[in-house]
Amino acid sequence: MTKDHPHSVIHAMGNRHDYLPAAGRDALLPGYDLLTRLLGMYKLHETVVAQAELAPGHRVLEIGCGTGNLTIRAKRAQPAAELIGSDPDPLALARAERKAHGLSGIRFERAYAQELPYAEGEFDRLLSAMMLHHLDTDIKKAALAEALRVLRPGGSLHIVDVGGAVTPEDGLVARLMLHNEHAADNLGDSIPQLLRSVGFDSAVVASQRHRRLGRVTFYRAIRPI
Repeated sequence: MTKDHPHSVIHAMGNRHDYLPAAGRDALLPGYDLLTRLLGMYKLHETVVAQAELAPGHRVLEIGCGTGNLTIRAKRAQPAAELIGSDPDPLALARAERKAHGLSGIRFERAYAQELPYAEGEFDRLLSAMMLHHLDTDIKKAALAEALRVLRPGGSLHIVDVGGAVTPEDGLVARLMLHNEHAADNLGDSIPQLLRSVGFDSAVVASQRHRRLGRVTFYRAIRPI
């Protein structure tokens, strides 16, 4: 059932997966939504959806949707848009489908961010929340290149992730990030640079200190016309 993508992410906590499960371990999945609530993710999702300015008829894809919280919030914010949540974790997708029961125009599909099974220019908007920092550098760049490919010209990618202009004053998590080699791709101007390297016009929309996550930054990237 699992495709062979041995370098897709850093393997976490002993899991025998070629992706990072939504809660780090399959056994922790039932507590994942409670954890995201405690971390204040719902407010961040709300900001991403507002930033995306979804309109009726938009086709919208979330990359790395986990249990579907952002995808479902986007659907409720714009019921006339078509929403797809993609993730390589089948257990998380099954949970997302249960949570979206009763909503129309929304579905969840298994896909790796670096190998999206969609046509070029298929989407008006792409969303990503707290996914990029899990990916190795080469996979992160490949995933962003795929995001560019499946966006229509003029379409936009909206990201929130830990990182950006992190300083030690941003708290314990921020200090850990500053000393974590794997987190380097999310620090400073690294994400905008990666976005530009694959062909996006990109900008930092906002960066804010976060009580539990250290610092989070919102990005907007547009596929040039």
